Amino acid sequence: MTNPIVGIIMGSDSDLEIMKESALILEEFDVPYDMTILSAHRTPHELVAYMENANKNYKVIIAGAGAAAHLPGVIASHTTLPVIGVPIDSSPLNGVDSLYAIVQMPGGIPVATMAIGKAGAKNAGIFAVQILSTAISELNQKLSDYRKKLANSVINKSEQIKSIGWKKYLG
Repeated sequence: MTNPIVGIIMGSDSDLEIMKESALILEEFDVPYDMTILSAHRTPHELVAYMENANKNYKVIIAGAGAAAHLPGVIASHTTLPVIGVPIDSSPLNGVDSLYAIVQMPGGIPVATMAIGKAGAKNAGIFAVQILSTAISELNQKLSDYRKKLANSVINKSEQIKSIGWKKYLG
């Protein structure tokens, strides 16, 4: 397997159901990645050790975290790589606490913050591909093709609704 250029990190295995969306996008674009579980709170030493080699091993980091959601910010404090944060809706506040924790970074330590949940994880994967496309030209065409596929999907659904009616479309 090709060496991974994107690292996907999550704070808990309970985040995997959300963070798999980033992985699926990276696979669709043939971008090599790896995935690990590290906690800013429960495994701080292991996280720092991971980050000591991050600049050598990766081009982008995607970090998903719920509740206090310190993981993306701690990662960003240990690297100059682009860090993309995904708020996980795993707390009684449905991810709003995670969103605030990730998006409210102090000046100088940015984290690109996505939407809460699966859509955010999917967009994190796409955003990582967009970042990588600045240096890997073949990703530009793949992104263009992906956007065309999205547009065609909407057009096809619209045509179906027009031809069979919305009630039959919904089943």
